[in-house]
Amino acid sequence: MQRFRLTFQKGAAVKYISHLDLARAWERALRRADVALAYSHGFSPHARMFFASALPVGVTGHAEMVDVLLERPISPRELASRLQAQLPDGLDLVGAEEVALTLPPLPSQVVAVEYEVCVASRDSTSAMQARLDGLLAAPSLPRRMGRAGKLREYDLRPLIQRLWLVGRRGGLYVIGMWLQADSRGTGRPDEVVDALGLREAARAIERTQIRLQIRS
Repeated sequence: MQRFRLTFQKGAAVKYISHLDLARAWERALRRADVALAYSHGFSPHARMFFASALPVGVTGHAEMVDVLLERPISPRELASRLQAQLPDGLDLVGAEEVALTLPPLPSQVVAVEYEVCVASRDSTSAMQARLDGLLAAPSLPRRMGRAGKLREYDLRPLIQRLWLVGRRGGLYVIGMWLQADSRGTGRPDEVVDALGLREAARAIERTQIRLQIRS
């Protein structure tokens, strides 16, 4: 059995598909590529694929990761060649690397994620920077998440590791953020944008990096 870590991009053409549909698209592509995808045992077997972190609907991903287990050996080059030809528009394979079977599950290795958010604002650069500085200076950022009747209160501030102004791109401000993403809590970019008072100004959100920490 082999374990491969696939790095891929999820582009604008498929940014509104759900995580479940994304997983189905990958499973179909792997089957059409004629690789021996491993399945779980039991009454309802499922493909042994493990995504680093579910990408929110409407968000693109620049360096997403999924681990797949195969039952027969194949070279990384051959796997990449077969897969790229089968992926739908909007999904692009960046790399395929064989990793040890003994590594912890991929989702458990994720500790933080980086996003870039494009916002339309008439703020001056100094005023936009002041927004970010003010948020970072806040001792706490109480938030509520969920639907009516199932609201959960939490503090967003500890989940923001870094927040900075990248610059301007196509007339929009680009805000960078590193957010915690582990068993203690996961920061959401839309919540950060809302806390900045820019929810209606957001035009695009992209996840640009996923930081892993190998745990033995």
